Amino acid sequence: MVGMEIKNQTALVTGANRGIGRSLVAELQRRGVTKVYAAARRPETVDLPGAVPLRLDITDDASVAQAATEAKDVTLLVNNAGVSTLGKLVEGAEADIRLEMETNYFGTLRMVRAFAPVLRANGGGAILNVLSVMAWMAYEHSNSYAASKAAAWALTNGIRLELADQGTQVTGLAMASVDTDMMAWADIDKADPAQIARVAVEGVESGSLEVLGDEATRQWKTRLGEDPSLLYPQLARVG
Repeated sequence: MVGMEIKNQTALVTGANRGIGRSLVAELQRRGVTKVYAAARRPETVDLPGAVPLRLDITDDASVAQAATEAKDVTLLVNNAGVSTLGKLVEGAEADIRLEMETNYFGTLRMVRAFAPVLRANGGGAILNVLSVMAWMAYEHSNSYAASKAAAWALTNGIRLELADQGTQVTGLAMASVDTDMMAWADIDKADPAQIARVAVEGVESGSLEVLGDEATRQWKTRLGEDPSLLYPQLARVG
């Protein structure tokens, strides 16, 4: 694909008040967007000069519809907002599992459905969906989050085909651990959110359909064709 020149575009970033979302807003500004809507449930927490705070709860139909009405000039939609409860599928609280699916999958879908007509009216534009390496792997915890991100990955692949006729570019971004509030509990190596934002926006500009934000994600993606017994040696003790 040809890609989208970021300069002079109008972007909307969900979950823009912190973490990867805040870094994405900053990176888009650095590359010369005309306007960037920094969407958050509490827009007063948006602290980047020049960004346009926008009140938005992606789990609420009315809130999303209102955002689509207020931001009719958007040409780049960045679906970044998400939640992680560290929930397990078997023993975790069902309310937590539903919250992750409602936010990470249905929230993203809700935004796509609301803004697809906006993008079409503005020439096609582009969508960047912030996913996770967890879409492709299981872990000893966070498997509820993984399920929601796997659903979001399938959604990304699906809308890429469905929106092709209107000229909308769809890019998926996957990464492993990033140094954000969501991962503050983990004492492990983490990527710089500014670096993740940089490669993500570069991917949109180059027309990449999928951006793998770090080496850990690139390595895991290459192993998806392996037998599960090789991916998860701890399964040897089952049976």
